[in-house]
Amino acid sequence: MDHSAHRTSTARDHAAHQAHGGGHGLASASWGTAVKATLHCLTGCAIGEILGMVIGTALLWGNIETMILAIALAFVFGYSFTLFAVRRAGLDWKSAVKVALAADTVSIAVMELVDNGIIALVPGAMDAHLSDALFWTALLGGFAVAFVITTPVNKWMIGRGKGHAVVHAYH
Repeated sequence: MDHSAHRTSTARDHAAHQAHGGGHGLASASWGTAVKATLHCLTGCAIGEILGMVIGTALLWGNIETMILAIALAFVFGYSFTLFAVRRAGLDWKSAVKVALAADTVSIAVMELVDNGIIALVPGAMDAHLSDALFWTALLGGFAVAFVITTPVNKWMIGRGKGHAVVHAYH
């Protein structure tokens, strides 16, 4: 087929076309793409959650208040990584916020649910101090399990043009 009559598409159009399966059904997301998306999410979540745990513990807050702060900061940092990346790609603030929310909400929510669930279930982890090995092993172990569980979720979403697939049009 002669493609010279077709309009020249931008990189954004091409990426969006690929993310949606090229109009021929659903795209198949690779495990590599899902792992990269999950690592992106994990980085923001880890920074926010560790910062929240450190602040709450240092201020001698209770477990509930500390966990709320840690989860809130995990969402803030998780969204901010995507937000600033798509802003650098030229999106206005309103569009960038919409993309970040669409790209990261499910991934961050699953990651936080799993990670904090594990921390809550590990005996003594909620009462451990920053200087205790139990604090760090429960936290890092929770991140590891959350990564393993969130990666297939991201693969499924990307394969349907959701989640991090909406960001790929701006990279």
